[in-house]
Amino acid sequence: MEHIRTPKVEQVKLLDRFSNKSVTGTLHLTATHLIFVESNSTSAQEIWILHHHIASVEKLSLTTSGCPLLIQCRNFRLVHFVIPRERDCHDIYSSLLRLLRPVSYDELYAFSYNPKQNDQQREEGWQLIDLAAEFERMGFYWQVRAVCQRFPPNICIGLVKSVVPHLLCFSNVLQGGGHLYLFVSCLQAAVCRCSQPLSGFSARCLEDEHMLQAISKANHNSRYIYVMDTRPKLNALANRAAGKGYENEDNYSNIRFQFVGIENIHVMRGSLQKLLEGVGTRSLSMTDYLVGLENSGWLRHIKAIMDAAIFLAKAVTVEGASVLVHCSDGWDRTAQVCALGSLLMDPYYRTIKGFMVLIEKDWISFGHKFADRCDQLDPDPKEVSPIFTQFLECVWQLTEQFPQAFEFSEWFLIQIHEHVHSCQFGNFLGNSQRQREDLQLKERTYSLWAHLLSENQNYLNPLFSPSFAESHPVLEPSTQAYHFKFWRNMYNQYDRSMHPRQSILKHVLTLQESNRELEGTVQALKTVSSPQEFAPDTSKRVQSPSPTSVPYPGSSSSQSEGSPAGGRRGSVRRGGQGRCSSQHWRRTDCRGQQCHGEQLRRADGILRLQE
Repeated sequence: MEHIRTPKVEQVKLLDRFSNKSVTGTLHLTATHLIFVESNSTSAQEIWILHHHIASVEKLSLTTSGCPLLIQCRNFRLVHFVIPRERDCHDIYSSLLRLLRPVSYDELYAFSYNPKQNDQQREEGWQLIDLAAEFERMGFYWQVRAVCQRFPPNICIGLVKSVVPHLLCFSNVLQGGGHLYLFVSCLQAAVCRCSQPLSGFSARCLEDEHMLQAISKANHNSRYIYVMDTRPKLNALANRAAGKGYENEDNYSNIRFQFVGIENIHVMRGSLQKLLEGVGTRSLSMTDYLVGLENSGWLRHIKAIMDAAIFLAKAVTVEGASVLVHCSDGWDRTAQVCALGSLLMDPYYRTIKGFMVLIEKDWISFGHKFADRCDQLDPDPKEVSPIFTQFLECVWQLTEQFPQAFEFSEWFLIQIHEHVHSCQFGNFLGNSQRQREDLQLKERTYSLWAHLLSENQNYLNPLFSPSFAESHPVLEPSTQAYHFKFWRNMYNQYDRSMHPRQSILKHVLTLQESNRELEGTVQALKTVSSPQEFAPDTSKRVQSPSPTSVPYPGSSSSQSEGSPAGGRRGSVRRGGQGRCSSQHWRRTDCRGQQCHGEQLRRADGILRLQE
């Protein structure tokens, strides 16, 4: 609290960046949040912004209405305040500059956040995701051995002894670059990930050559192994001149190179910035909007990642070939491609629990630099890049193509993105597993996965079909241009004027709830209504000579009911549960009340309309 100069400012205006509307309220500054409370007592809205969600604060030039303060957040929220007094604006500005830049991990929100759980509940929350149990699910057993300080101490190493679908194992070849191999085997094919070799143009690493040879020999279904370099070929050649680069084909037998051309972290950072500038500009014409989206190159980068994952999945499942995936360091592009490839090949990762396991395995445990890439402790600005955001968007693009294949909705992905940047939970803190252990995160912070699982009903996909996963174990997405969409609910989720009054998801959920109520009504009516209740009263009617039908009132044989001659005829099947005349039931059996038969027909009709 010592950094807060002015904790409360009244008569602050909140501007909508896409319209001329504004609301007036009170701005509160606490140790963890910036809070805006609208003055309107009847429908007062509150906006809570975590300090660590704030990426930048800009104080604009003084105007006649006050001093503008522009706040841009890491979750793509843009807030524009106008504070009446310049001194108050300066105090808020100065306080936020200090609060959004913690100098140590202990200042992060995760270490002060307390959801009123005891130590046992905290421990149980961290135990919900167990990688050892995930390895057991895949049906293999490996030696457990410490590899190095960067990776977890219980890495399983060695080559496969028996191969089962979607097998995982680990091995390492400690070169100067610290190769790490991850095996995800399907039908004896292995997916391996590592950093670039330190071979340059002429140097050799015999251990690395032997490892690739062992990987190739472990797979009896293919005579070759793919080496998939996720970088553009020109970048790999430039690294080769610096003593790094990629494998020399003369020293490796039976390998096939495949460059997939995913750009580096600097290009991705610039692309996202252009995207946000393009879609956030006020009063854009359709042409300017589309030109801005195209010039950002964002969707082209998403397509490149998707293409790489599709190539990986096809190489493993169709060709039965093993694949080695690497980039410069092995913790950015390799994580994107391997995780997305696993999602395509294994339906388990398309469930809520399975997706958490996938992130824990391919991103957290294998050293994606969340602290640097997500700007947790004021790192080098050149290290910040939306690598994990791109992965989440690729998953969202898949959910749009295969809405029945995923148990979770897009709000699940958005919540994960929110908390990657909020630093409210301990899962994504730090750059490596060793650093997380040093911080004692499991003893001092809470797990995001426990929080999300406790609210999983909010993230269920109403279109999910478990039978779809059985019939489509491997997804085969299309990467035609028209399949890629702008993710409005991510990048413009806080711009309410850009969204419909009711989301499609909420509308579908409402229809589903109505559908369940109608199904319950149908079942209840069928239960309380015996066949005799549906049998027509034939005591006053002449029996038809047909043994399978009875004439209805309105026919020539039942004019005593007052129906005109030649009226509509109907029939009732044996047992009295066939079609009925609602007019007859109201007159004779129900005494003016609507009969069960008509209720059943109406309920069934509504159900058919909804389906």
